[in-house]
Amino acid sequence: MTVILGIDIGGSGIKGAPVNTETGELVAERHRIPTPAGARPDDVKGVVAQLVEHFGLEGPVGVTFPGIVQGGRILSAANVDSSWVDVDADELFTRTTGHEVYLINDADAAGLAEAKFGAGKDVPGTVLVLTFGTGIGSALIRDGELVPNTELGHLWLKAKHAETWASDRARERDDLNWKQWAARASRYLQHLELLFSPDLFIIGGGVSRKADKWLPYLQLTRSRVVPAALQNEAGIVGAAMLAASGPVRREQPAPAGETPNQPARTDAKKSDVSKARKNKRCTELLPSH
Repeated sequence: MTVILGIDIGGSGIKGAPVNTETGELVAERHRIPTPAGARPDDVKGVVAQLVEHFGLEGPVGVTFPGIVQGGRILSAANVDSSWVDVDADELFTRTTGHEVYLINDADAAGLAEAKFGAGKDVPGTVLVLTFGTGIGSALIRDGELVPNTELGHLWLKAKHAETWASDRARERDDLNWKQWAARASRYLQHLELLFSPDLFIIGGGVSRKADKWLPYLQLTRSRVVPAALQNEAGIVGAAMLAASGPVRREQPAPAGETPNQPARTDAKKSDVSKARKNKRCTELLPSH
């Protein structure tokens, strides 16, 4: 059994738990700490360090982030402080925790977990995993391959920004009942259905725990809709799956001015090739069909 710590950074809370990456099950109760006001890098890294210390596991750590992640670097920050943009978060968290840290977009992590262990297991064709919470995250999976960083929550429905209008936070903000919220979610899903014709929608995030209250009111033409089987734990599981794949390192050519038998100058924690390969691991973790 391989047990890896997964940490899920959200707009309202940062939660973690050790995961059996062979079964997708949490092996201890998850621990949640409220996201610091403003969600600035220095504050969030402190919470991540607290979670690592709380569980005391050896080995790598997987961490999700609510934004575009490429090679461990943050490229967008819609629901957290804008100072995250262009931060090498892999390096930041690795240095802070003393553990090898691997970062992945939060919805992509949920998509990986649902495709391997949850509602998307053994489902061929196109699957769209959507997480409704502070915002709307998306993971697009086609025949077992993840297309990372789709960020479909930022589509516009005429004059309405999708996640600002149809997220779970929008439901609470506008005091909508579940039928009213489902009408908004239906309009959003209908737009995605037109664009992608998915065989299956998987709805995750906080709303997945109350699927009986909104699922009967969703209206779609062609696609099936199911709640996430892993519910709000999918991000933790997916982050742990990524970290469990292990660092990928290859011998680097000597930089100019160094002879081949001299050691190449590389990062103490990861080579550039290792970081470039991280996005590929997401696809490798999914089952083949």
